[in-house]
Amino acid sequence: MRITGGSARGRRLAAPGSGRDLIRPTCDRVREALFNLLGARPRGSRVLDLFAGTGALGIEALSRGAVFALFVDRSLTAGRLIETNLRASLSCPAAAFARLDLAATTNLTPLRAGLDPDLPFDLVFLDPPYRQHLAERLLPLLEPAGLLAPGALVVVEEHARVDLPAQSGLLALVDQRRYGETGLWLYRPRPAGT
Repeated sequence: MRITGGSARGRRLAAPGSGRDLIRPTCDRVREALFNLLGARPRGSRVLDLFAGTGALGIEALSRGAVFALFVDRSLTAGRLIETNLRASLSCPAAAFARLDLAATTNLTPLRAGLDPDLPFDLVFLDPPYRQHLAERLLPLLEPAGLLAPGALVVVEEHARVDLPAQSGLLALVDQRRYGETGLWLYRPRPAGT
């Protein structure tokens, strides 16, 4: 695995060993396609990487100009991988790791602890284990937890054959792409009153 663009382009990312905490990194080809789709959006953004695993998505965003990334995973193995990958890729990353079992939680508000309440996230990556219906359950929790900036973009990675809703809470689907067995769904908050 390598960073596909930005200041750390070409730097290798450490990957999990086999069978360790079920970490499934986003492959380079899909990550590069996603960031080509995002264009300049990461520049200057605050990023939330849910089910972060190796941290590849958030680190890619930092490499491409994001100003902060919060990596969230239940696994300490993931936390160590993310720390290793941040040190190897970026000289002075503005990043934090939060340990939370996203598969079991019904409230994302604890993720705001210690963060500036006036600086919610512009870009959210939601990359849960495939086919466990976790994206459908977590999408409507993002807005009530105060995690989304106006005009935020939420990117869900799931198995390509999964059907995700066109609307989820205050989020509306704005784009959908498939890359082999991987699907990407892009959501934005609906304007007030719609």
